[in-house]
Amino acid sequence: MLSKTTQYAIRALVYVELQNRDNERPGVNEIANEIGAPVSYSAKILHTLTKHGMLDSAKGRGGGFFFTGNQSAISLYEVIRVMEGDGLFCKCGFGLKSCNDDVPCPLHEEFNKIRNSLAQFVKRESIRSVSAKILKDNAVLTR
Repeated sequence: MLSKTTQYAIRALVYVELQNRDNERPGVNEIANEIGAPVSYSAKILHTLTKHGMLDSAKGRGGGFFFTGNQSAISLYEVIRVMEGDGLFCKCGFGLKSCNDDVPCPLHEEFNKIRNSLAQFVKRESIRSVSAKILKDNAVLTR
């Protein structure tokens, strides 16, 4: 359901959060390697995240990517919206341009429930909460 770009963005943010907990600031190469993404692709994703204030970066010695303030509390919903817009949460599941409760597509009723449930889920989950699951050994970042 999520684009590869969004998947990499979320994984990159989680990795940065995990490293920041150990007072580390990973660079692009390290992040790309850890999330299994090409370096140049990762650089573009990290640039987008930084541009939108979801992450900070510094160049030079002691540089890398890091969170300041409460940035790691951003929801997965916010990351998805930045990386691919809000279409996942409002577009017709059947692909029609005009679909609503008054003029529904064949999938409208059930798809609407699923879409709303997904929106609620990703609004509840944050980069920090996902990282916590990994730290508790309840989940993994990569295989």
